[in-house]
Amino acid sequence: MKHYLELCQRIVDEGVWIENARTGKRCLTVIDASLTYDVANNQFPLITTRKSYWKAAIAELLGYIRGYDNAADFRKLGTKTWDANANENADWLKNPHRKGIDDMGRVYGVQGRAWRKPNGETVDQLRKIVNNLSKGIDDRGEIITFFNPGEFDLGCLRPCMHTHTFSLLGDNLYLTSYQRSCDVPLGLNFNQIQVFTFLALMAQITGKKAGQAYHKIINAHIYEDQLDLMKNVQLKREPLPLPKLEINPDIKTLEDLETWVTIDDFKVIGYQSHDPIKYPFSV
Repeated sequence: MKHYLELCQRIVDEGVWIENARTGKRCLTVIDASLTYDVANNQFPLITTRKSYWKAAIAELLGYIRGYDNAADFRKLGTKTWDANANENADWLKNPHRKGIDDMGRVYGVQGRAWRKPNGETVDQLRKIVNNLSKGIDDRGEIITFFNPGEFDLGCLRPCMHTHTFSLLGDNLYLTSYQRSCDVPLGLNFNQIQVFTFLALMAQITGKKAGQAYHKIINAHIYEDQLDLMKNVQLKREPLPLPKLEINPDIKTLEDLETWVTIDDFKVIGYQSHDPIKYPFSV
């Protein structure tokens, strides 16, 4: 929580205004930010200076793990986060590869579970990592990436959180996640929740001990229509203690995550927060 607020203040104090072509808005921007999450001690990084809706973030992560490419499937899991990008993104709506309403194209989980090879076959990046880690293997390439420049035109959005690298030291599992672009007031807590939960889940299904999760952000920004709320509301609030995340211990395999797991298999214990802040969302 401390590192999150320090990043927010850094952007306010040091940020440079940059025009964003996709949204038509300016962003107050800094380059290079690093956050660390203590998964080993279950310090769940929920923002406390505003109410955080953690269920949607975990539901979205489950959709990525399952390789979903349709906003309707994400809604069934409990999140509407892909509705706008699938159905309101002007460039995607006129893209000839779009299959129809709610179609997201080949983004995020599709690349992670079915990266397409030149011969038409696919690579399941996540399955390879789970198999290796379950056997105690770290080949220094336990990497899942969603960033496929050759297929950007086949999806509604380039991935922001694009690469996850798992590292094994003995029985301790670590995660380093890379993000090219981050809407700090609105999107960052989603990303924090997902990085933390991804490591916790992978440790649980591979029989390892979760260590630390490291979150690397290249371009961290606050949109111009979010700045007043950040400066005059959120940064004036005192942070509260971090809660704990409980994951159903019956989740034991990747197949469990692909089939029966729902948001009801996750519980947050001891969460306290200030009132919600309605930050504008930029499509």
